[in-house]
Amino acid sequence: MGELFRSEEMTLAQLFLQSEAAYCCVSELGELGMVQFRDLNPDVNVFQRKFVNEVRRCEEMDRKLRFVEKEIKKAAIPMVDTGENPEVPFPRDMIDLEATFEKLENELKEINTNQEALKKNFLELTELKHILHRTQQFFDEVELCLCRFVAGVISRERIPTFERMLWRVCRGNVFLRKAEIEDPLEDPTTVIHKSVFIIFFQGDQLKNRVKKICEGFRASLYPCPETPQERKEMLAGVNSRIDDLQMVLNQTEDHRQRVLQAASKTMRVWFIKVRKMKAIYHTLNLCNIDVTQKCLIAEVWCPVSDLDSIQFALRRGTERSGSTVPSILNRMQTKQTPPTFNKTNKFTSGFQNIVDAYGIGNYREINPAPYTIITFPFLFAVMFGDMGHGVLMTCAALYLVIRESRLLSQKSDNEIFNMVFAGRYIVLLMGIFSIYTGIIYNDCFSKSLNMFGSGWSVRPMFGPKGANWTITTGSILQLDPAVPGVFNGPYPLGIDPIWNVATNKLTFLNSFKMKMSVILGVIHMLFGVSLSLFNHLYFKKPLNIFLGFIPEIVFMSSLFGYLVLLVFYKWTAYDAFTSREAPSLLIHFINMCLFNYNDPTNKPLYRGQMGIQVLLVLIALACVPCMLIVKTMVLRRQHLNILNIHNAVCANILVFSSQFNFGDVAVHQAIHTIEYCLGCISNTASYLRLWALSLAHAQLSEVLWSMVMHLGLSSRSGGGFFGLSIIFSAFATLTVAILLVMEGLSAFLHALRLHWVEFQNKFYSGQGFKFVPFSFESILEGRFDE
Repeated sequence: MGELFRSEEMTLAQLFLQSEAAYCCVSELGELGMVQFRDLNPDVNVFQRKFVNEVRRCEEMDRKLRFVEKEIKKAAIPMVDTGENPEVPFPRDMIDLEATFEKLENELKEINTNQEALKKNFLELTELKHILHRTQQFFDEVELCLCRFVAGVISRERIPTFERMLWRVCRGNVFLRKAEIEDPLEDPTTVIHKSVFIIFFQGDQLKNRVKKICEGFRASLYPCPETPQERKEMLAGVNSRIDDLQMVLNQTEDHRQRVLQAASKTMRVWFIKVRKMKAIYHTLNLCNIDVTQKCLIAEVWCPVSDLDSIQFALRRGTERSGSTVPSILNRMQTKQTPPTFNKTNKFTSGFQNIVDAYGIGNYREINPAPYTIITFPFLFAVMFGDMGHGVLMTCAALYLVIRESRLLSQKSDNEIFNMVFAGRYIVLLMGIFSIYTGIIYNDCFSKSLNMFGSGWSVRPMFGPKGANWTITTGSILQLDPAVPGVFNGPYPLGIDPIWNVATNKLTFLNSFKMKMSVILGVIHMLFGVSLSLFNHLYFKKPLNIFLGFIPEIVFMSSLFGYLVLLVFYKWTAYDAFTSREAPSLLIHFINMCLFNYNDPTNKPLYRGQMGIQVLLVLIALACVPCMLIVKTMVLRRQHLNILNIHNAVCANILVFSSQFNFGDVAVHQAIHTIEYCLGCISNTASYLRLWALSLAHAQLSEVLWSMVMHLGLSSRSGGGFFGLSIIFSAFATLTVAILLVMEGLSAFLHALRLHWVEFQNKFYSGQGFKFVPFSFESILEGRFDE
């Protein structure tokens, strides 16, 4: 089988990189993204590795860039993203980058410090201006010869508490006047609402109390002259200073904007350069350094098919560094299990993620993803079969597919949207398959389409046979296939639309969809068991074929494969006139497993049925000891043969014998056998969810139509069109929210379970570990830690 159907062939390679070329070679490998570096210094502390200082310098540059980025976002300046992928700077360029970032950070910090001081001064002058402007009316109400006073501003929400505290502490011997400042005031960090106040009192004792209370409530006190003339002169001076300060603030803000706008044009490029450099030095810390300090040794996992590309990248890196000594790649022989790598594209990646969510496949194990591309959307559609809903889902997915380039460039932060967008091709196929199953069910928003007329002829209630049949108001229709001359052969495509108005519609669909679910489930599971054969053949395990695969396929075919054949036999053996005499297949199957053939209520389906069924059950029962006992004993016999051969060569038998534990093998095989045999029953029953969810979706759709849309269509009043518009909006909203989103998610999860549990466990262990290559693209996208 090709690489599409199992993971890529991997190899462990050793790289010999000259010290002066190592940086550029790792840079080229990062651009290629096809090698996974192993840590050759697992016992060395991260702070004691050779390139730890370079990593710290890159982290410091990254910190400075994040500071500048924060300032750019605070100023609401968009950062330019041209899609450029700059090359990694040479190590000697790090000093220039550090100097640039240091200068930019210091300049911004100085601007921020000056701007903060200017804003604080501006706030104080503004508060003083409001005090001088508002206090004249306060002085007109009090005899100044008898009182002393303090004036200031305080946050508006603190006024009530402030007033009560003054009254209690000063025992009512103060006189407070206040007025709100209409415009909010801007301090260096936020915008606040404040009020002007002036407190009149007598004596130094009260003065001290008042000032302490003002200090406790963080009120700002300002000097205020006693005479109107002095207040007028001070106000003129304050206004002049405010105008000058406003001009300086504007100039400072303009300068800050120019600095940030210039930085915003190159921020993305700077980030890419710094993070690539950091990733390179982090990777170099995984390498060993030989005793001559002239060569770095690295070990990498890589696909065999990409060895030529890796060699070319190493040559390109060596040439870029100016080194004359070529880098060497040497394939190594190892018994270590390689990582699992399945190549994907934008279409197959979503389906591969579904498989990987269950577990990463073992190395070179059959990959379920290619089969999941068809079976997953099909099983989803069996539960979601509706032409109308399928069209809506297909249109939504087509929008995401057609505009994928633009949507990718926008880089949305909405997790739900990103999840749906990543699975856009899955949703597209689910929609297309739902249209197909909707045609089979003849279901479109809970209504049937009369495409080919009806195969039924109920003349008392209908017009001439054909496409133009109608039902009289209030008529009740129950279809009976046994009525002579009623049924005229199978319908050309899907289900006859006349069933949509029949009172026994649910009874008919129950039988049809239940049997369909069992048939699809058994075929799906048999296909899964069949795929295990290719694993056994590839890994050269003939014992697993004869005492694993063959008993498993025979066991399932003898019981559940036979049940499927009975379904087809019953469909062909009985017609509309004899269907009432047809026995129950479920009772037949139970009696078959219990060897009960004396049930007078359930007649045989065909001659010789008892003998065939007894033989099939005995064959199925014989498969159990083959898997449970025979395989375990054969494994033990093979071990003893190997042990005897080893005994002839080496006397150290005791050490070798510990490699086989008969008890563990027997228990493991017993668990596998019991799980498989009981799983065949439970898994077959689990596929009945196809029937249950299909009926539930159809019934929900019908209820929504009859309870919402039917109200608007049945209106005959003059405002019916207006009412229909409102009702249609409600119908469309509920359709999307309930039937597309909620029901779609439910069907998706059930299809996921059928693949993970009922299908993949027949051949897929999923106990491997993923190939995680050193890739700048993945690092910059944040898919894993650097």
